[in-house]
Amino acid sequence: MVSKLIDQDDRFLGILDRLTTKSIDDYYNPYKLFEWPDSLPEAMWWMSPELTTTHGTEAAGRLTQEQLQALSRYESINFYSLNVHGIRELLIEVTKRIHTAGFETPSEFFHHFIGEENEHMWFFAEFCLRYGGRIYRQPAGAAAEIPRSSVESLLVFTRILIFEELVDHFNSRMALDDRLHETVRAINRIHHQDESRHIAFGRELVTALFEDVRKTSSEEELREISDYLRRYLTYSFESLYNPQVYRDAGIENPLELRRELLESPARAEFEQSVFRKTSKFLEKLGLI
Repeated sequence: MVSKLIDQDDRFLGILDRLTTKSIDDYYNPYKLFEWPDSLPEAMWWMSPELTTTHGTEAAGRLTQEQLQALSRYESINFYSLNVHGIRELLIEVTKRIHTAGFETPSEFFHHFIGEENEHMWFFAEFCLRYGGRIYRQPAGAAAEIPRSSVESLLVFTRILIFEELVDHFNSRMALDDRLHETVRAINRIHHQDESRHIAFGRELVTALFEDVRKTSSEEELREISDYLRRYLTYSFESLYNPQVYRDAGIENPLELRRELLESPARAEFEQSVFRKTSKFLEKLGLI
């Protein structure tokens, strides 16, 4: 439950008001906004090469330019598939809380949040189905389960924040990458525009939720929350390394490649760059 103190928190209320107004002012119709060409060229990057899982690794040196571009094609489909699954989860969790006790104050913004995220899920799914012919399955993992407890809402909204900040790291870079097709740049640009609001809101809400939890939790309970969120950070990042992607790109021994990439020194640097801002925020707050 969100602390009742935020009802009297002028700063929080002011942020909510500005973000809600901006959602209204920036509203667009995604069903009319995008132009969907019949196909996208295969002999080009579908994802910025620096954001692919093989970048900077020994494995990349063994692959041809054609194989690397094929890999970027399927990794882009995997990335947008992860968006579809992540958005479905957050829509379920936010809808469960809208206009319920403790969430009265942010509920108006929740309406805009739910509407925008539903539209994001549509255009990411549209891209996957049009140009990849599929939506990759959601990766399995124990870290995906949210324990039902008194800190459930804190974990839910921190997970949402982690997911959004991971995605936005990719969106903000691909939106500006002129090596990519305009259709790819457009969906990343629009998503980044909306996610910047959602991240600002998420940070404020997670802060308020954690203030309540910290008042009533023991050191051991706080340590368990931290451990859970660290596992979720790892799970989220490793979901980018999908062996089915490597298989579809025509690379031999996809499971071995995944293992090699996850053990590569480049992996740690990549993960640090993706979660640099997120980790700094969570550490400053005391969540991890």
